[in-house]
Amino acid sequence: MKNKCYLYCNGLMEHLCYCPANGVNTNITSNTSNAFSTASQSAPVFQTQVFERSRHFNGTVDAFVKITRNEGLSALWSGLPPTLVMAIPATVIYFTVYDQLREHINHRLKLVEQPLWVPVVSGGLARVFAATTISPLEMIRTKMQSKRLSYLELGRAVKSLLESQGFFSLWRGLSATILRDVPFSCIYWANYEFMKKQFNQKEPSFAFSFVSGATAGTVAAVLTLPFDVVKTHRQIELGEMQIIAQNNTSNASKTRDILRRIYRQNGFRGLFSGIVPRVIKVAPACAIMISSYEFGKSFFKQYNAAKLEK
Repeated sequence: MKNKCYLYCNGLMEHLCYCPANGVNTNITSNTSNAFSTASQSAPVFQTQVFERSRHFNGTVDAFVKITRNEGLSALWSGLPPTLVMAIPATVIYFTVYDQLREHINHRLKLVEQPLWVPVVSGGLARVFAATTISPLEMIRTKMQSKRLSYLELGRAVKSLLESQGFFSLWRGLSATILRDVPFSCIYWANYEFMKKQFNQKEPSFAFSFVSGATAGTVAAVLTLPFDVVKTHRQIELGEMQIIAQNNTSNASKTRDILRRIYRQNGFRGLFSGIVPRVIKVAPACAIMISSYEFGKSFFKQYNAAKLEK
C-alpha cells in the first residue's frame, strides 16, 4: 500500500452529475414489461399518487420532459442520498481490489509484459466484491427512483421484505447485477488496457484516459444492457413485497424468467430498453472515473517520489 493512494476523489462528482440520466434510465427500463404492474396495483400501502398515473416514455428526451413536468426537476435526482452513500465504499473497494489483484498476479507470475487476461480477471473479481457489498443500497436507490417512495414508505417496504423473506432478501437482484457488472468490468478493463498498449500509453495523459474510458465504457454498456434491464425489474419488485407477506408466498422472479418474459412481451428490443440513457450516463461517467483515477495515481506517485528525495 506504500506510495499509493486509492481514494477516488471524483467518485461523488460522477454520481452527482449523472444521477438525472440514471433516474431516467430506471424509469424507462421499469416500463418494458406490463407483468409487474398487476402486483403493484395490489399493494396500495406503498403507492403514492405519483404512481396512480400511467408512465409511458417515448425515448430519453420524452422521459426527461414528462418526469420534470409531472414530478418536478428534483425528481431527476431521486435516490441521490443512497447513491452517494454507496459510491464511497463501492469505489474504494473496486479500485483497491483491482489494483492489488492486478499487481499481485503480475508479481506472482513474474510477468514482464502484462497479458490481456490479467485486467480481465482483476476487474471481474473486484466488481464481485464491490457489487456484493453495495447491493442492498443499490436496490433501495432503484426503488426510490422508480416508485418515488418517501423514506417512511421505503422503510415500511424494507421491513415487510425482511419479515417475509429474511435478511438475504436485501440482495435481491444481486445475480443480475453480477451478470451485468462483472462482464461490464471485464470488457471495460480489457478494452481500456488494450488501448493503452496499442497507443503505448504506460503513463496515459488525462485526455487519452478520458476518451479511452468513454469508448471502453460505451462498448461495455451496450453489451451488458439486457442484464441491467433485468436487474432493474428485480429490484423494483421491492415495493410489491406486501403481497408476499400477506399470502406468505415467494413470488420473486428469477433472472432467466424475467429475460424470457421481457423477450416474450417486447421482443429483442425490450432487452435493450433504455440504451440511450444508459450510454449517456455510462460513457461520461467512465471517462470521468478513469481519467480521475489515472490523474490521481500519477499525482500521488510524483508527490511521494518528491517527498522521498527530500
